[in-house]
Amino acid sequence: MTSDAIPPVALITGGGTGIGAAVARLLAATHRVVVCGRRAESIDRVAKEIGGLAVVADISIEASCRELVQHVTTEYGRLDGLVLNAGIVKAAPVATMTTADWQAQIDTNLTGPFFLARECIPHLIKSKGSLVSVASLTASEVGAGLSAYAASKAGLTLLTQSIAFEYARHGIRANVIAPGWIRTEMGDMEMMTFGNGSLEDAYARVTRFVPQRRAGLATEAASAVAWLLSPAASYVNGAVLNVDGGTSTVSVGLVDFDEL
Repeated sequence: MTSDAIPPVALITGGGTGIGAAVARLLAATHRVVVCGRRAESIDRVAKEIGGLAVVADISIEASCRELVQHVTTEYGRLDGLVLNAGIVKAAPVATMTTADWQAQIDTNLTGPFFLARECIPHLIKSKGSLVSVASLTASEVGAGLSAYAASKAGLTLLTQSIAFEYARHGIRANVIAPGWIRTEMGDMEMMTFGNGSLEDAYARVTRFVPQRRAGLATEAASAVAWLLSPAASYVNGAVLNVDGGTSTVSVGLVDFDEL
């Protein structure tokens, strides 16, 4: 939050659905929100709902990132918060993953955030702003078919922590949330390809080792993002905040000893 009467400006990538849309809705109470994404229909819908600005942009393209930041700073004159949320997953074992699918995930999930962060950092220095990246538990815990996704999210985590180290002296904070299973449109699509049961049965199966025994909500992940952006987290920098219902605390080899 800025100290003057002008509301701060937050830019959210992948803001048309899922966690990004939930972050946009939550921040709209305190920020002027810019929602960006590849699909005009979804970002326009969210922007109209919250009174924000929608900008179609493909962050995996360097020139698109430059144009996006120019658009935002021309429109509002400043940038205070950046949420690097856009991401894709194309699951396949290493031996059968295509080069195109590997590259698409690296481009969108890692190289794109680098392009956009590089453009935004000078503006965040001016505003003493904050950056939050949406990574994943798979950045530190692998799963079948997720080599490219996991590698890209691990890279995003270290990219964000590098920004935290390099620019803290200039007033920027940069942090990461690492969601576990979150109920989003992308999560639902993954569930529909998982087994032959219902959507609810699929979520119940993949969360059976989650201590809270459920998937998280997009609003719960969004609350973590909003807190990290806020002055309440003013001494939190370079952190990775797991939003996973306790999943990361569990040793799968010991769950059979649970007699509760």
